[in-house]
Amino acid sequence: MIKRNKLFGNKTRVTFCLPVNQPAGPVSVVGTFNGWEPGAHELKPRRDGTRTVSVTVPPGSYQFRYLATDGHWFDDENADGFGPHGGEIRV
Repeated sequence: MIKRNKLFGNKTRVTFCLPVNQPAGPVSVVGTFNGWEPGAHELKPRRDGTRTVSVTVPPGSYQFRYLATDGHWFDDENADGFGPHGGEIRV
């Protein structure tokens, strides 16, 4: 799941959400908003059985994917679209 919240000014907080154990192990979201840096935005467990991470971005279009243990890359089915580098979000 991907949630968007407008912030003061022209920024938007985008929250990426996955089930706590699917896939097992650490997962980070990487994309054009963080220079594709693994581990920069690792999803953290929440009490409701999910794990999330939020990033704040200006208006635009961003490519992203999830990176799990052992170099397993995967996409979010809730992305706004898909391109050659994975999912896309538009804010």
